[in-house]
Amino acid sequence: MSGQAGRGSFSRPDFGRLGIMAVLGFSSGLPWALSGPTLRYWMSGEHVPLGMIGLTANIGLAYLLKFVWAPFFDEAKPFFFGRRRGWLIPVQIALALAIAALALSDPGQDIWLTLGLGALVAFLSASQDIIIDAWRIEAFAPNLQGAALACEVWGWRVAYQVSNAGVIALSIGLGWHGAFGLMAVLALLGPLAVLFAPEPQVAREAHPAGLASRFTQAVREPLQEFLGRRGIAVIIGFIVLFRLGGALGGTMLAPYYTALGFDRAHIAVANGPLSLVCGIAGTGLGGLLVMRIGVGRALLFTALLQVAALCLYPVLGLYPHLPYILLIISAVEAFTDAFSDTAFLSYLSGLCHPEHTATQYALLSSLAPLALHTIAGASGFLAARTGLVSFFVICAFAALPGIALLLVILRLYPPKETRLKAV
Repeated sequence: MSGQAGRGSFSRPDFGRLGIMAVLGFSSGLPWALSGPTLRYWMSGEHVPLGMIGLTANIGLAYLLKFVWAPFFDEAKPFFFGRRRGWLIPVQIALALAIAALALSDPGQDIWLTLGLGALVAFLSASQDIIIDAWRIEAFAPNLQGAALACEVWGWRVAYQVSNAGVIALSIGLGWHGAFGLMAVLALLGPLAVLFAPEPQVAREAHPAGLASRFTQAVREPLQEFLGRRGIAVIIGFIVLFRLGGALGGTMLAPYYTALGFDRAHIAVANGPLSLVCGIAGTGLGGLLVMRIGVGRALLFTALLQVAALCLYPVLGLYPHLPYILLIISAVEAFTDAFSDTAFLSYLSGLCHPEHTATQYALLSSLAPLALHTIAGASGFLAARTGLVSFFVICAFAALPGIALLLVILRLYPPKETRLKAV
């Protein structure tokens, strides 16, 4: 890492690494839709039964379980290019080949092969994310983590648009095979960027000999180090509950919009380019906020802003059939989500010990969406019982326990703004 500059300042090498971070963010975001929503569009066009289409949801488990194999990337050292770059390049090349194989499959003829290749894309994509996150945390000084995250998310959001709406549009002229095949070519931007990326210089302890000892070093020690910290129960509770309100509300947005009388054209416009621009702006301002006032105060500010955004959805229920209100609220929601995510991910990054970066960040980033994949599953039953307007009021209140835990953390276990030292 470069020498740590004063808060809010950048050196020339910093700008170069931030550019590489944006390309790696693009590489991270590109495969996400290809094994999820875009693949489901393709399967729908091939008249695949709904039950089989539903199985694509299980493909996403790779992103939640990536902490299981993350210790491998902390423990095993490749032969060339260093610990991070040496694994990232072969994983990215394998990912491009997996996307190409998915492009050659035919869900209408052999759905299980398509699902298997989709799962392989998700597995390699999750593995890529492990190493990219570790590189970011190790390659940037603490005061630049927010800016690095902003660049990563910018790249991710652009790639998501390309691999989702872009592929759907391209499929009209090129067909699904051609559109997916083009994504395999774009995936090669990842290893090209890694060739220009510096290998982080992080001091590491000597590894013990023997398989059992190495397993302890790779798995047990990162968990023991993390779980042995002061206030760990409060920290884990905060990580799980921080996005609870948004997780509950997000699952019910589509039926809510429909119940209010908005058609698909209105919803598409509301979630289109304006939301993308607002999301990119929110990411950039979130990174700037972390850099200026520190991750702790940025977290509190963005958490309160997120609650305010949730309160807008009941207001939408008071003015149905007014598309411009839907447009405004969707834009605000996209901005606040991206704004708060940058501060939140900066906080998670600061919790990682330099010796166990890949393992601990993979674990933390798997805990973060836990509410979305568990408690949020009951949101439909709750909304049916309370009514949709009242449900979104409950969602706003559901964000308060996370804020309460954050206040405890800021008072008793404040984030260490200089956990990673630059060299």
